[in-house]
Amino acid sequence: MKKLFTAIVLMGVSILANAQKSEDIKAIKGQCGCFDIKFSYAETFAPDKNYQFHDRYVTGGREWVFVDEESKDKLVLMHLLVINDTMVIKHWREDWQYENTDLLAFDKGMTWKATQLPKNQVKGQWTQSVFEVNDMPRYEGTASWIHKDGKHLWANITDAPLPRREYTKRSDYQVLRRNNRIHVTPAGYLHEQDNDKVMRDASGDKLLAQEKGLNDYQKIDDAKCKQAIDFWAKNKEYWVDVRAVWGQLIAQNKGLSLKAKSEDGKMLWKELDDLVEGFKKIEVKSAAQRQTEIRSLINKYLINSELYSFKN
Repeated sequence: MKKLFTAIVLMGVSILANAQKSEDIKAIKGQCGCFDIKFSYAETFAPDKNYQFHDRYVTGGREWVFVDEESKDKLVLMHLLVINDTMVIKHWREDWQYENTDLLAFDKGMTWKATQLPKNQVKGQWTQSVFEVNDMPRYEGTASWIHKDGKHLWANITDAPLPRREYTKRSDYQVLRRNNRIHVTPAGYLHEQDNDKVMRDASGDKLLAQEKGLNDYQKIDDAKCKQAIDFWAKNKEYWVDVRAVWGQLIAQNKGLSLKAKSEDGKMLWKELDDLVEGFKKIEVKSAAQRQTEIRSLINKYLINSELYSFKN
């Protein structure tokens, strides 16, 4: 009788866990569609009374967000930027992994440290991994989705590089400590942030300023993102190869350290973009050949000597 009772309890727990996971996946996919977006940021506090607050940042855009890859415990969401209904730019990517224990923790500059979490710490959680336009990593964080009263929330605090809106303009801080909250609603979703701008050096961390951020994604008719759908059909195979090569690097769980520029003064994002365009022009059909060239290019920017075994 005791064994039967235990089996029934375990079965009930399993059913509840599967139901929760299904709700989680539904919420993650709830971030897909064609969106008009408003991005708003304002610095709100600084411990130094002499700090000069920077101007508020407000802009907008249109994005096509879709599931580009899906397996049992992973979803890959791609963001494509639509400009003036005529131009499409590959924007950024986010991977969602279930009960993931291996994370890349951002340090500073272009350096990330491999971090392994115990299985019991990530039970029922999803890791959000955010990547650059060139599929280089940005930041990762893990947390549970919360579903209550028709609302769906995922919240996490993690260190990240400077945001794209500031990394070419500011050098007075090294880390953006992101307090991310994703609220999924029938109308779209809201990415709410309460961020710390952190000065980091050998002596430790020091708060420079805090900011409030709101990225408001409002769903519109999918037809308004048709250009993005057509763009990805023509470009997907090349960028999937770029993604695969980065994935091979990250999967070694040895961290990642990159140069901002190569020895000849070039930048990785530009070289990768040019390489992909070159593949299209000369119609390189072999994924193996494309990945070999992508690996050779990324190796120009690698600092980690322990990753050099990754070379061809």
